[in-house]
Amino acid sequence: MSQPPRTLTIAGSDSGGGAGIQADLKTFAALGCFGMSAITAITAQNTLGVTGVHAIPADMVAAQIDAVAGDIGVDAAKTGMLGTAAIVEAVADAVDRHAIRRLVVDPVMISTSGAALSDDATSQAMVRLLFPRAMLVTPNLPEASYLLGRRVARRADMEGAAEALLALGCRAVLLKGGHLEDGEGSQLDDLLMTADGKVRVFSHPRIDTPNLHGTGCTLAAATASQLARGDSLEDAVATALDYVAAAIAAGASLRLGTGNGPLNHSFAPRALG
Repeated sequence: MSQPPRTLTIAGSDSGGGAGIQADLKTFAALGCFGMSAITAITAQNTLGVTGVHAIPADMVAAQIDAVAGDIGVDAAKTGMLGTAAIVEAVADAVDRHAIRRLVVDPVMISTSGAALSDDATSQAMVRLLFPRAMLVTPNLPEASYLLGRRVARRADMEGAAEALLALGCRAVLLKGGHLEDGEGSQLDDLLMTADGKVRVFSHPRIDTPNLHGTGCTLAAATASQLARGDSLEDAVATALDYVAAAIAAGASLRLGTGNGPLNHSFAPRALG
């Protein structure tokens, strides 16, 4: 009997279905993986924004991870919204307990609509406990700015910012360029830097669409999927970025809600990688 790649998302639930656990599970399925979840928070949200957040107790988050990792197993995992410092601690302990080596950390702090999804204590715990355990950390530019205490907004800022993020204890950083001020109307650059100093820049054309809700979640989930399938880190990132770009293009004409709509995660299952 064959066993599919097993991927775990540890993140918040998005009632609108465009980001969080829902986006992650859609991505896992589209890329041929068996998806599992440990829900860290329940949010009330739609395409217009987040109207409510309820954190799950840390011991229940740990129990979810223990249940699936102890029985089904985990080839790769990703984290998203974690909510509290206690949840971060519980996740770090579970990662060690189950020897989860392929871990992608998406340091979710602010929603697309601008709602705060993390406080200082949670962010500090994430840096201290999860960054050193992660194979890859995937901040966007506002998150990098928050973590470094300085503005990161232009292409010229990205390499120095990635170096500074590595100094926080990461083994590799994918700095996402979706918020680049000098990329408007042209291409988007995403920069991958590893602890050995290797740098690779991935470029994709910018797509003019409001349907970008969940891009960060989707990218981290797609990278974890490819790592679970046995790809190298660089190949996993390349395939994940191609998948996200194609899902954005496929969802550009979707009309769901009246705000920031979702990607089309299921445009072509297993079409890439």
